[in-house]
Amino acid sequence: MKLKNIFVKPRNLGKRNWGKEILLALVEGKYTFKRLEMNAGSKGNLQYHHKKDECGYLLTGKLLLRYDDCKSGKLKEKILEQGDCFHFPPGFVHQEEAITDCIILEVSTPHFNDRVRVEKDYGLAEEDGLPSTSIQDVIEK
Repeated sequence: MKLKNIFVKPRNLGKRNWGKEILLALVEGKYTFKRLEMNAGSKGNLQYHHKKDECGYLLTGKLLLRYDDCKSGKLKEKILEQGDCFHFPPGFVHQEEAITDCIILEVSTPHFNDRVRVEKDYGLAEEDGLPSTSIQDVIEK
């Protein structure tokens, strides 16, 4: 059996306010593998995903995770350190903030624009970042 695409080149997925999102591998219809490089003091949007199911491993740094694990409308916080893991299933409200420079290895389903921003639902100002997408506009590769 001959396999194609055994060796792939990392690809930057575009400008991010918090750092870099680098696609390391895409197995179509199954999963993506990414390297997220977050700059100290930066944060992602408070969001959830319609379909995307993601897991992460904090390779380096210290990360503040905000989340609502029971859809109560109240955010909890947890500090993750090097070697900690997380899992965000679809619908799970979350936000990552880099306390120090961080590198996160992420494996997720291949939904590339699946985000619903919810800052306003939690009484927070909506900052710059990528916009929300409707479920019918989610791109799956």
